[in-house]
Amino acid sequence: MTTPRSSSAAWVRGILDMMAAEGLALQALCAEADIDLAALQHSQARVDVDRVSRLWERAVAHSGNPTLGLDRRLASRYGNVDLVGYSMASGPCLMAGFQDLQRHMAVISNATCFGLERDARGHWLSIHHVGATRPVPRQRQEFAMLTLLMLCNWLTRREIQPLAVEFMAAPPPAACEAGYRAAFGLMPRFGQEANRILLSQADLLYPIPTHNAELWALHEKLVENELDQLGLTCASARVRHEIARLLPQGEPRREDVAALLGLTDRTLQRRLQAEAVSYQQLLDDTRRELAQQYLGEPRRSLAEVADLLGFMDQSNLFRACRRWFGMPPGQYRQQLRA
Repeated sequence: MTTPRSSSAAWVRGILDMMAAEGLALQALCAEADIDLAALQHSQARVDVDRVSRLWERAVAHSGNPTLGLDRRLASRYGNVDLVGYSMASGPCLMAGFQDLQRHMAVISNATCFGLERDARGHWLSIHHVGATRPVPRQRQEFAMLTLLMLCNWLTRREIQPLAVEFMAAPPPAACEAGYRAAFGLMPRFGQEANRILLSQADLLYPIPTHNAELWALHEKLVENELDQLGLTCASARVRHEIARLLPQGEPRREDVAALLGLTDRTLQRRLQAEAVSYQQLLDDTRRELAQQYLGEPRRSLAEVADLLGFMDQSNLFRACRRWFGMPPGQYRQQLRA
């Protein structure tokens, strides 16, 4: 039942082009990351989530640059969101575009969950990765967040200044602080609960100069077709995506997920039955996938893992891990490190 988690060839090609611009040897990097460089020329090619992380790990090691990719010019030029970007450029404003991105992120990467959360000052735009069996490098997350900010500038044709930026990673060395300030226009906060950026409501509602209703409808259809070709429009795939996005807020109810998908609870049940799967099974499968990832990240306490999986307390996590892995979470974590 586990959905393969991967990124699009267009996104990975953009990352590789950025790394080449930094003077890195792509053939060697791809060989070390087990990525078929020639295959990336095929538009339907996808790259496994762990291979993309390995690519970043090797690139940082070869470059000796702990802030690789943290460059506004490089993120603007090489952060390739492809068809999704054209759809957003045809929309009326950033808010509408990001609401679409929530539904269409899987075209770029179904290993990335994108969220919008209201704040008194505007909205937080957040990203987190799912389905990984190795830690996701901070540089990968920072480049993705900077690409979002640069996308805002490109879409609106103006300089968007975030109100705040937060990352889950530990604070960087003091020598790196200038690079973060130059990239985001302020110093991000580190060691936070999410990777996210706060934009004002005024900026999110600012009209996009290239808005065209007919082109927007056309691009929306093309993106939906792309999702369909990838097998990501089936009800179970969409439900798993929403579950992964909502779990840190607590166990999501089926009726709430149905509403987010624009369906009634009964309609969602019928569609899942037609795919021979239940909501409870999708919830359990998604939790298991995320548990494997979170338990592989040493900095997360078991209490934090339980919270991220939407469990009421750690005892539920212990019972689930015994069922999934045949052992308690601490023992499974030790096994992952072996």
